Amino acid sequence: MSLMDAHTIWRRLPFPPFGSTRELKLLRADLGEADEHAMVIEAFMRTGVFRPSGADVIAELEDVIARADALCAEYAGSDLVAAREVHAYATLLAIAYRGFLKAGESS
Repeated sequence: MSLMDAHTIWRRLPFPPFGSTRELKLLRADLGEADEHAMVIEAFMRTGVFRPSGADVIAELEDVIARADALCAEYAGSDLVAAREVHAYATLLAIAYRGFLKAGESS
């Protein structure tokens, strides 16, 4: 998937809903932090200036994805849906951020 495609889908995808458990709330908060760090993609798409985040966004997202996987194995109902949405959002954002890093390397 291209950076442009991943960026477009990511920006149109609603942020995952709250779940009812403490773990889901913490997971969603951590995803929000990674999402904020990844906003450097927005500036790059507008200006073409490559300035990666000082945070290790990929590591943050990999952690969120792994934790979401574990919760998906435990949960049912609306909490399972919330965990799956966090997983999908984090996966898409990781694809977009990797595309951003690759684009920056080639510029």
